[in-house]
Amino acid sequence: MESTKETKLGSLQSTFSRRNLLKGAAALTAAAVMPEASGQQPTGAPPGTVWLYIGTYTPNGKGIYLCQLDLSTGNLTVLRLVAPVVPAMGMTPSTANPSTIALDPTRTHLYAGNEYGPPGAVSAYSINRATGDLTLLNVLPAVGAPAHVSVDHQSKYLFSAEYSGSYFEAFPILANGSLGPAVFQQQDLDNVGPKTATNAPPGSFAISAHEGPNGHPHQLEADPSNQWVLGADAGQDRIYIWKLTPGGSPPLTPAAIPFVNTPPGDGPRHFAFHPNGVWMYSIQEEGDTIIFWRFNPATGSLTNTQQVSSLPPGFVGTVFTSEIRVSTDGRFVYGVNRLSDTIVAFRIGQDGRLAQAGHASTLGDYPRIITIDPSGRFMVSGNQRADNVTTFRISSGGGGQGDDRSGESNGGDGSLTFTGDYTAVGSPSGMVFLI
Repeated sequence: MESTKETKLGSLQSTFSRRNLLKGAAALTAAAVMPEASGQQPTGAPPGTVWLYIGTYTPNGKGIYLCQLDLSTGNLTVLRLVAPVVPAMGMTPSTANPSTIALDPTRTHLYAGNEYGPPGAVSAYSINRATGDLTLLNVLPAVGAPAHVSVDHQSKYLFSAEYSGSYFEAFPILANGSLGPAVFQQQDLDNVGPKTATNAPPGSFAISAHEGPNGHPHQLEADPSNQWVLGADAGQDRIYIWKLTPGGSPPLTPAAIPFVNTPPGDGPRHFAFHPNGVWMYSIQEEGDTIIFWRFNPATGSLTNTQQVSSLPPGFVGTVFTSEIRVSTDGRFVYGVNRLSDTIVAFRIGQDGRLAQAGHASTLGDYPRIITIDPSGRFMVSGNQRADNVTTFRISSGGGGQGDDRSGESNGGDGSLTFTGDYTAVGSPSGMVFLI
């Protein structure tokens, strides 16, 4: 087992038993792979497959693609371009650079952040679940350039974090799925952290988020209870917390403690919640670390409980970390190291703490995003500069939906095994599975 370095800032103990956590995660997994159980019509994907949308950067990518993942082999196939880039027309912005995409909870609409400018744009599409085709509903200007979009759990708002321009925005989702003008805006001014990250490895020159003068929002998303919205600003080294009041004016108001700080210069980029709703993990783009936070749904407060490196012991040089995911069964956390082109795996302990389990090469250049299929069997990595997507089998064990079906005896340790499948996609950036 590879060693990790922890920063213990508290002695919080989880009130959840390991058994209950796994039961809860398994229930979420079962619901995810059987949408018809909640009244949702199944998709038209052939049996044993699932559809994946991939958003891309223009011009290498031509828009949003529909792909198909074989859940037995891990083979990923591009079916067709379902949302080609539409140029600006009059007052309507372009749909270029749909670099970040999100689904609403009903999985009948897809939303994209069009990352150009600023100003950039946000766009709304309806989904034909039988064919996977997308129909553009509308495009609205954003103040900044959206680097991440998400939808709250009641399909009321599209949240946009805008790295260039330094804005967080919220757009109302109308009855037909289209977007209305922004009803919340916050520009993150000043308070930029130092260019030298507290926890960067020796020789690192990762300073992109801290050139100033203002912040760089990178994710805005509701917590699992849908009572709070959290926003990571990589330039300010802050994670903001707002109370969510659907229909309020504005719908987001600062929590009693409006933000928490990460170590100076480390740059919180993305975060992911555990299925239990009280463990949250953030990845720091310039510090190359993952922080385990204890989240309190009653108050919205975050407590920094552990900090670990995303890099192998002894690593030196520059790495810009990018994406973070919690496995479908709630047993592992995965982080992406872009300049080393690796994915790090951590085991989640009974108290939510992380232990580094190993690294796997993405076999591609500059992995910007990873995502896990709803069954928990496969992970796909979008390698932006390689213009491809690589697919990996997840060794999860545990007897659930995410079991390793390859016949390999690898103990369900969360490790990743390349399937041998490369899929050509120009500048892949955003990925969501349709279930």
